[in-house]
Amino acid sequence: PVLYSYFRSSCSWRVRIALALKGISYDLVPVNLIKDGGQQFSAEFKALNPMQQVPALKIDGITLSQSLAIINYLEETHPNPRLLPQDPKKRAQVRMIADHIVSGIQPLQNLSVLKQMGDKKMEWAQNCITSGFQALEQILQHTAGRYCVGDEVSMADLCLVPQAANAERFKVDMGPYPTICRINKALLELEAFKISHPSRQPDTPAELRA
Repeated sequence: PVLYSYFRSSCSWRVRIALALKGISYDLVPVNLIKDGGQQFSAEFKALNPMQQVPALKIDGITLSQSLAIINYLEETHPNPRLLPQDPKKRAQVRMIADHIVSGIQPLQNLSVLKQMGDKKMEWAQNCITSGFQALEQILQHTAGRYCVGDEVSMADLCLVPQAANAERFKVDMGPYPTICRINKALLELEAFKISHPSRQPDTPAELRA
Protein backbone atom coordinates (compact mmCIF):
# COMPACT_ATOMS: atom_id res chain seq x y z
CA PRO A 1 0.00 0.00 0.00
CA VAL A 2 1.00 3.62 -0.61
CA LEU A 3 -0.37 6.34 1.68
CA TYR A 4 -0.39 9.96 0.52
CA SER A 5 -0.30 11.90 3.75
CA TYR A 6 0.59 15.21 5.40
CA PHE A 7 2.13 14.98 8.87
CA ARG A 8 -0.31 17.47 10.44
CA SER A 9 -3.48 16.38 8.60
CA SER A 10 -5.91 14.94 11.14
CA CYS A 11 -7.62 12.90 8.39
CA SER A 12 -4.27 11.34 7.42
CA TRP A 13 -3.49 10.66 11.07
CA ARG A 14 -6.73 8.65 11.47
CA VAL A 15 -5.66 6.38 8.63
CA ARG A 16 -2.08 6.06 9.92
CA ILE A 17 -3.48 4.88 13.28
CA ALA A 18 -5.71 2.28 11.56
CA LEU A 19 -2.79 0.96 9.49
CA ALA A 20 -0.62 0.77 12.62
CA LEU A 21 -3.29 -1.00 14.70
CA LYS A 22 -3.88 -3.56 11.96
CA GLY A 23 -0.15 -4.09 11.41
CA ILE A 24 -0.24 -3.12 7.74
CA SER A 25 3.10 -1.83 6.47
CA TYR A 26 2.97 0.85 3.77
CA ASP A 27 5.05 3.36 1.83
CA LEU A 28 4.38 6.98 2.70
CA VAL A 29 4.35 9.75 0.09
CA PRO A 30 4.26 13.18 1.74
CA VAL A 31 1.93 15.79 0.22
CA ASN A 32 2.74 19.20 1.70
CA LEU A 33 -0.52 21.18 1.99
CA ILE A 34 1.30 24.51 2.37
CA LYS A 35 4.49 24.32 0.27
CA ASP A 36 4.41 25.40 -3.41
CA GLY A 37 0.91 26.82 -2.89
CA GLY A 38 -0.23 23.36 -1.76
CA GLN A 39 1.09 20.20 -3.43
CA GLN A 40 -2.43 18.73 -3.28
CA PHE A 41 -3.35 21.10 -6.13
CA SER A 42 -0.82 19.59 -8.56
CA ALA A 43 -2.19 17.94 -11.70
CA GLU A 44 -0.49 14.71 -10.65
CA PHE A 45 -2.25 14.59 -7.29
CA LYS A 46 -5.59 15.73 -8.73
CA ALA A 47 -5.49 12.70 -11.02
CA LEU A 48 -5.08 10.55 -7.91
CA ASN A 49 -7.73 12.32 -5.81
CA PRO A 50 -10.01 14.78 -7.64
CA MET A 51 -10.98 16.35 -4.27
CA GLN A 52 -7.32 17.41 -3.88
CA GLN A 53 -7.22 16.34 -0.25
CA VAL A 54 -5.18 13.92 1.83
CA PRO A 55 -5.22 11.11 2.67
CA ALA A 56 -5.33 8.90 -0.38
CA LEU A 57 -4.44 5.23 -0.15
CA LYS A 58 -3.40 3.00 -3.05
CA ILE A 59 -4.18 -0.55 -1.96
CA ASP A 60 -5.16 -3.82 -3.63
CA GLY A 61 -5.24 -2.22 -7.09
CA ILE A 62 -7.59 0.65 -6.15
CA THR A 63 -7.12 4.19 -4.89
CA LEU A 64 -9.31 5.32 -2.00
CA SER A 65 -9.80 8.77 -0.51
CA GLN A 66 -11.85 9.97 2.50
CA SER A 67 -10.50 8.69 5.81
CA LEU A 68 -13.59 6.80 7.01
CA ALA A 69 -14.01 5.05 3.65
CA ILE A 70 -10.37 3.95 3.87
CA ILE A 71 -10.72 2.81 7.49
CA ASN A 72 -13.92 0.89 6.66
CA TYR A 73 -12.11 -0.87 3.80
CA LEU A 74 -9.22 -1.80 6.11
CA GLU A 75 -11.76 -3.05 8.66
CA GLU A 76 -13.44 -5.31 6.08
CA THR A 77 -10.21 -6.65 4.58
CA HIS A 78 -8.17 -6.92 7.82
CA PRO A 79 -10.82 -7.64 10.51
CA ASN A 80 -8.34 -7.99 13.41
CA PRO A 81 -8.08 -6.16 15.66
CA ARG A 82 -11.58 -4.93 15.02
CA LEU A 83 -12.38 -1.20 15.02
CA LEU A 84 -16.15 -1.65 14.99
CA PRO A 85 -17.81 -3.48 17.90
CA GLN A 86 -19.89 -6.57 17.20
CA ASP A 87 -22.84 -5.26 19.20
CA PRO A 88 -25.09 -3.26 16.81
CA LYS A 89 -25.86 -0.55 19.40
CA LYS A 90 -22.19 0.01 20.24
CA ARG A 91 -21.32 -0.09 16.54
CA ALA A 92 -23.89 2.64 15.88
CA GLN A 93 -22.46 4.70 18.75
CA VAL A 94 -18.95 4.40 17.31
CA ARG A 95 -20.16 5.56 13.91
CA MET A 96 -22.15 8.40 15.49
CA ILE A 97 -19.09 9.72 17.37
CA ALA A 98 -16.84 9.33 14.33
CA ASP A 99 -19.35 11.21 12.16
CA HIS A 100 -19.78 13.88 14.80
CA ILE A 101 -16.05 14.62 14.56
CA VAL A 102 -15.37 14.08 10.86
CA SER A 103 -18.50 15.88 9.65
CA GLY A 104 -19.46 18.21 12.50
CA ILE A 105 -16.12 19.56 13.77
CA GLN A 106 -13.06 18.89 11.64
CA PRO A 107 -14.18 20.28 8.24
CA LEU A 108 -15.23 23.59 9.84
CA GLN A 109 -11.68 24.26 11.06
CA ASN A 110 -9.93 22.72 8.07
CA LEU A 111 -7.07 24.51 6.29
CA SER A 112 -9.23 25.44 3.28
CA VAL A 113 -11.85 27.08 5.53
CA LEU A 114 -9.32 28.83 7.77
CA LYS A 115 -7.63 30.39 4.74
CA GLN A 116 -10.87 32.24 4.04
CA MET A 117 -11.24 33.49 7.62
CA GLY A 118 -8.22 35.84 7.47
CA ASP A 119 -7.43 37.42 10.86
CA LYS A 120 -10.37 35.62 12.49
CA LYS A 121 -9.07 32.10 11.86
CA MET A 122 -7.98 31.35 15.44
CA GLU A 123 -11.28 32.58 16.90
CA TRP A 124 -13.25 30.70 14.23
CA ALA A 125 -11.38 27.41 14.86
CA GLN A 126 -11.83 27.75 18.63
CA ASN A 127 -15.58 28.36 18.27
CA CYS A 128 -16.06 25.36 15.94
CA ILE A 129 -14.11 23.00 18.18
CA THR A 130 -15.69 24.30 21.40
CA SER A 131 -19.27 23.87 20.21
CA GLY A 132 -18.45 20.40 18.87
CA PHE A 133 -16.65 19.35 22.05
CA GLN A 134 -19.51 20.53 24.26
CA ALA A 135 -21.78 18.03 22.50
CA LEU A 136 -19.11 15.33 22.29
CA GLU A 137 -18.33 15.50 26.02
CA GLN A 138 -22.02 14.96 26.78
CA ILE A 139 -22.24 11.98 24.39
CA LEU A 140 -19.07 10.35 25.75
CA GLN A 141 -20.38 10.52 29.32
CA HIS A 142 -22.96 7.93 28.20
CA THR A 143 -20.82 5.75 25.90
CA ALA A 144 -17.29 5.76 27.30
CA GLY A 145 -15.45 3.08 29.20
CA ARG A 146 -11.68 3.31 28.98
CA TYR A 147 -12.13 4.62 25.41
CA CYS A 148 -14.90 6.36 23.44
CA VAL A 149 -17.24 3.36 23.41
CA GLY A 150 -16.54 0.82 26.12
CA ASP A 151 -13.05 -0.58 26.67
CA GLU A 152 -12.04 -1.46 23.10
CA VAL A 153 -10.28 0.91 20.72
CA SER A 154 -12.67 1.77 17.90
CA MET A 155 -12.98 3.98 14.85
CA ALA A 156 -14.33 6.71 17.14
CA ASP A 157 -11.00 6.82 19.00
CA LEU A 158 -9.11 7.16 15.71
CA CYS A 159 -11.11 10.34 15.11
CA LEU A 160 -10.93 11.69 18.66
CA VAL A 161 -7.16 11.87 19.11
CA PRO A 162 -6.35 13.96 16.00
CA GLN A 163 -9.22 16.31 16.84
CA ALA A 164 -7.97 16.76 20.41
CA ALA A 165 -4.55 17.61 18.95
CA ASN A 166 -6.21 20.24 16.74
CA ALA A 167 -7.90 21.67 19.83
CA GLU A 168 -4.51 21.93 21.52
CA ARG A 169 -2.97 23.59 18.46
CA PHE A 170 -5.75 26.19 18.38
CA LYS A 171 -5.38 26.78 22.14
CA VAL A 172 -8.87 25.60 23.09
CA ASP A 173 -9.42 25.48 26.88
CA MET A 174 -9.85 21.76 27.55
CA GLY A 175 -10.95 22.23 31.17
CA PRO A 176 -14.67 21.71 30.45
CA TYR A 177 -14.03 18.36 28.71
CA PRO A 178 -12.66 15.92 31.31
CA THR A 179 -13.97 12.81 29.52
CA ILE A 180 -12.39 13.80 26.19
CA CYS A 181 -9.10 14.54 28.00
CA ARG A 182 -9.10 11.26 29.92
CA ILE A 183 -9.76 9.14 26.82
CA ASN A 184 -7.25 11.09 24.73
CA LYS A 185 -4.54 10.57 27.37
CA ALA A 186 -5.21 6.81 27.55
CA LEU A 187 -5.09 6.47 23.75
CA LEU A 188 -1.85 8.42 23.39
CA GLU A 189 -0.16 5.78 25.55
CA LEU A 190 -0.86 3.09 22.93
CA GLU A 191 1.96 2.28 20.49
CA ALA A 192 -0.17 2.65 17.33
CA PHE A 193 -1.12 6.19 18.34
CA LYS A 194 2.50 7.04 19.19
CA ILE A 195 4.09 5.88 15.93
CA SER A 196 1.40 7.53 13.81
CA HIS A 197 1.71 10.86 15.69
CA PRO A 198 2.40 14.01 13.60
CA SER A 199 5.64 14.56 15.52
CA ARG A 200 7.05 11.25 14.23
CA GLN A 201 6.41 11.33 10.47
CA PRO A 202 9.00 11.37 7.66
CA ASP A 203 7.72 14.81 6.56
CA THR A 204 7.60 16.35 10.07
CA PRO A 205 9.72 19.54 10.15
CA ALA A 206 12.76 19.23 12.43
CA GLU A 207 11.44 21.81 14.94
CA LEU A 208 8.20 19.82 15.45
CA ARG A 209 9.77 16.39 15.83
CA ALA A 210 9.31 14.45 19.06
